[in-house]
Parts: sequence; structure tokens; C-alpha cells
Amino acid sequence: MTKQIRLNAFAMNCVAHQSPGLWTHPDDRSSQYNRLSYWLDLARTLERGRFDGLFLADVLGVYDVYGGNVDAALRNAAQVPVNDPLMLVSAMASVTEHLGFGVTCTLSYEPPYTFARRMSTLDHLTDGRIGWNIVTGYLDSAARGMGKAQQTAHDDRYDVAEEYMEVVYRLWEGSWEDDAVLRDKAAGVFTDPSRVHRVQHDGEHYTVDAIHLAEPSPQRTPVLYQAGSSLRGKLFAARHAECVFISGPSAKVIAPRVASLRALTAEIGRDPSNILIFSMMTVILGRTEDEARAKHADYRRYINHEGALTLMSGWTGVDFSTYDLDQKVQHVLNDAGRTAMDNITRADPDRVWTVREVAEHVGIGGIGPIIIGTPAQAADAIEAWVRETDVDGLNLAFAISPGTFEDVVDLLVPELTRRGLYKADYAAGTLREKLFGAGHARLAAPHPATTFRHAHTPALAAE
Repeated sequence: MTKQIRLNAFAMNCVAHQSPGLWTHPDDRSSQYNRLSYWLDLARTLERGRFDGLFLADVLGVYDVYGGNVDAALRNAAQVPVNDPLMLVSAMASVTEHLGFGVTCTLSYEPPYTFARRMSTLDHLTDGRIGWNIVTGYLDSAARGMGKAQQTAHDDRYDVAEEYMEVVYRLWEGSWEDDAVLRDKAAGVFTDPSRVHRVQHDGEHYTVDAIHLAEPSPQRTPVLYQAGSSLRGKLFAARHAECVFISGPSAKVIAPRVASLRALTAEIGRDPSNILIFSMMTVILGRTEDEARAKHADYRRYINHEGALTLMSGWTGVDFSTYDLDQKVQHVLNDAGRTAMDNITRADPDRVWTVREVAEHVGIGGIGPIIIGTPAQAADAIEAWVRETDVDGLNLAFAISPGTFEDVVDLLVPELTRRGLYKADYAAGTLREKLFGAGHARLAAPHPATTFRHAHTPALAAE
């Protein structure tokens, strides 16, 4: 294998994130999620390990499917309480120079006009290190919080998303020309009005008549992440995404999803190499195999089964409190997230999951695989995983934080680097340039965002 592996840390502005119950472990600090020092320390650790980015998940609404109410989610801190992820980025950017930030924001409940300004602001303040994980939401509780009876149907959400993307592309790429900002103190002119254009959009879901409020930022459009694995999700990713996050418990589940996404990307005329695919994984390391296995056994003592099934109920829309623990999980189709249900039913026809097995698996690191061993053993397993799945990188979840990430930085990164499987240093430039190479600060054709750029206009006439 010749391609270098990319690493994101996978976290959320909440307690425990993908490992419900592990917040009670004496070495875990994730319950300090509402303290800035926790995030600054994590950012410094990740940059020390030359991580490509911190991928911040988010969800609007609460996991109230399990038991038909929010009690289990609150009792077990199953991604509630949860704070705004965007508020963390500026502070973490101030103590790092290269670390990227991929932030999940749900487009279904925020107007594109205000959202575009928020992302441009972060692109400025991070010197071009911001990315957006585009999601449409999957919880009815979020819809009710925003004044709707229930969320929009699954495929209809992607119709809304397509129009949303057109609006934000027009704002980011088409409102201000590259040289609109003069900063001419002698003439007293900050911006040339002839090079700033109104965005006029009158669509089925959005109407906008305004200029973008922010001047051109280093990347204009943030690096675009996407995480849907349904057919509509993959079509959306093939058209828009630069980085795609795929989750699943085994290479047998992940590999066909990767191949399908690359094929769809080629079919619509984009180079599949212009999409980087990350899969979720948790790595538990020790200096010896016995030490690693002892850590894993220790972590398993803190798994909270109710918390794990609360998460899974929210992801799938299925109330697992009504199942016996030894009951086999059957496929259900609804308007919640489709990928999570597929992962434990039809994605791998040879694997039949019981509810108990789902809870045990999700209890540490979510639905992704767990690698346990020495740095050399973990590197071997990761190398095989990349070879079998054709992913470009990993979104690394944690059992405990920051301990899981510290082990990766101190033990695994040196081994991957020694093998030539991981970068020896950061590349210069924006997040997009670090991911795709020098000269790629902005999106390039045939990405649809590029179609909204204005041709150069004549300079401002002298008075």
C-alpha cells in the first residue's frame, strides 16, 4: 500500500459521544466538555500527532425514541446535554497552526444566508481550516423543537439540501469577486461596489435577495464533508462532497459502500480521487498486547447498555426498549437515519445481530470496528483495513478522552510514520490544500460550486 493514511479525531461537544457510560471511567475527562481548557488541550494533542482534523459531530434534538421519552438519554448522557460545536473552533484554532476542523451543521433548520456568514467568519478566523459536514437531520425531536410536527421525509430532505447548496454556493462563490476588497486608505475606499453582486434566488424552499455579508475568505466554500450512505446520500455526496464519512462494523460492510460511491462520482463526471473517504474506527493501544487487552477489558466494565441502545434507537428510529436483549434485530425502513439500521441488518447478510450484541458493540466507539493491540499490531490491522476497503483515512472515535487520542499520538503515529503510511509533517496552506495539495485553496471545476463565480469586472473608476 502506497497511499498515506489520513486521521481525524471524532468527537462531539457533549459527554462521551460514541461510548455511553465511559464518562464514568476515572481517566475520562469528557464530562468537562463544557470547559474550554478541555478542548484546547485536545486540539494541542491532535496537532502534536499531526491529525488532519477534528471532526465534530452534532445533533439537533434529543434521543427520545428509546422508551418513548427523553429519560434514558438524560440519565445516561446519551449525546445530551450537547453544546454548539461551532463555538469551539476559534479557540482551538488560536492554539494550533495546522489542525483542520470539520463541523457538523444541520441545514434543515438554519437559513442559508446566516449560515453562510458563520462559515465564512470561521474560515477567516482559522486561516482557511474550516470544513462543513453537511447533514439534513434524522430526529423528529429536532423538528418539533423547530416548530414542525415531524421531520421531512428522508428523500425530500435531500431535495431541500440540493437547493440549500445552490444558495450557499452563490453566496460564497458568486457574491464577491476576488479583488473586490481594496483596503485603499489613500482613496478611502474599502470595497469596490462594482465587484460585489447581489444573490437573487427564488426557489421552492428558499428566497434570497442579498449580497453575502462576509468578504472573500481563504477557501470561500469550506471543505465539504458528507456522511449519508443511503442511495440519495451517496448521490448527494458524489455531487458535492470532498470528504465522505462512512461508518460500519466490518470491511465487508464498508468496502461495497466505498466502491459504490467512487463509481457514482465517476458517473457524474468528477474524478473519484477528488473525494477522500474516511471510516470510523476505535483503536485501543498498549505497549504490549496484554496491556491493550487489559485496557479493553477495563473499558468494557463501564459500558452502559441502556445508553448504547438509546443512541441506536435514535439513529434507527426503532425503540429498542421493546426488544428482548436476545432478540434478533430485523430491518425497519423509516425516515430516521438509514445507514445505522443497514449496518446491523442487511449490509452483511452473513451476520445476524441480537439486541445485546448491538449494545455491547455500540458501547465502545459506536458502530465502527475496534482494533486492540500493540502499535505494530494496530498498524498491521489498519493497513489491512485500508487495503480491503479502499478508504483514504479514519475517523477515530474514543473509548476515553483524551487518553485514547494520547495513545494514538504517542504510540500509533510513530509506527505509521516509520512505515511511510503517515505524513512526517503538515503541508502548508488551507485545510483544502493540506488534503488535496498546493494550489487547491478553492474548489475546482467540475464541482458545481464553481459555476456560480463571476468573471472579472473592470476596476472602480476614478472620481
